[in-house]
Amino acid sequence: MRAALYRTMGPSEVLAVEEIETPEPGPGEVRVRISCSGVNPIDWKRRSDTPVPPSDGFQVPNFDGSGVVDAIGSGVTGYRPGDRVWLYLAAADNRYGTAAEYSVVPAERAVLLADNASDELGASLGAPALTAAYCLGGNPDALSGASVLVAGGAGAVGHFAIELAKQAGAQVVTTVSSEEKAALARAAGADLVVDYRDARAAAEVRSFAPSIDRIVEVALGANLDLDLAVSSPGTLIVVYSTEESEPAIPTIRLMIANVIVEYVLLYTAPKPKLAAAVAWTSAAVKAGALSELPAHRFSLDEVAAAHDAVEQHAVGKVFVMPG
Repeated sequence: MRAALYRTMGPSEVLAVEEIETPEPGPGEVRVRISCSGVNPIDWKRRSDTPVPPSDGFQVPNFDGSGVVDAIGSGVTGYRPGDRVWLYLAAADNRYGTAAEYSVVPAERAVLLADNASDELGASLGAPALTAAYCLGGNPDALSGASVLVAGGAGAVGHFAIELAKQAGAQVVTTVSSEEKAALARAAGADLVVDYRDARAAAEVRSFAPSIDRIVEVALGANLDLDLAVSSPGTLIVVYSTEESEPAIPTIRLMIANVIVEYVLLYTAPKPKLAAAVAWTSAAVKAGALSELPAHRFSLDEVAAAHDAVEQHAVGKVFVMPG
């Protein structure tokens, strides 16, 4: 099969497209013929920042994707060849990520994809939608009537956080930095869109919702003043991303505000909570509650350019198309 891979860590130039042996699924695994590979920040960060090279000699990048079940390992039930699936954490502890014609993954990381969903939407779900669902508590029933602030509503996680929160019956405020991004956030269903750089941002949020119950936060250090200004005792701030410079945590301010700060990383998330996020995301797709972001499509031979586009903060969703 043709696959993008890297053997050493570094910039996107370490990526190459080669012909390698098509892997066979082992016990508990499925092989998926990849239709679309989603690219996320974790993909370029892992390639460039991980301190040690791939232990198996090479690594096929990209955690997310969609495709068709092609072969099934022993002990796997609930799948048939030809089933459409979306993949998450494909490259976690696994040399076969989704930037290839085929990927082999543990069966639980391949989720049946509803007929009404495109390959692109399926390839968008793994890291972004699961992170959003996890940040929202994994339980839509608990959000009905709640007020949610989504930082960075035009990003992939922010996009799905808006849509999932609205599906659950919450009122949603989001912050953006441009009119282009504001349009995307409104299209996702946000009730109020605020430019976080505006000095009146906190007042606008408080006027709409006197107290925010939950904040889905992309940059705690940069946004903490706004977060605290719209919080009340018991507000939960859920942080899912790191910043270029690690912020100092103002413990006294957080203590006085009596807010709760929680961190999310899918790769080490407790399995029951991750399973709840998967179930909610899958149900939301089937219900037609999730939509695609503007797409930037690259061929497999252009995988380095795809990684660069994500590193350079492309607005929308970046895909590698192996076919």
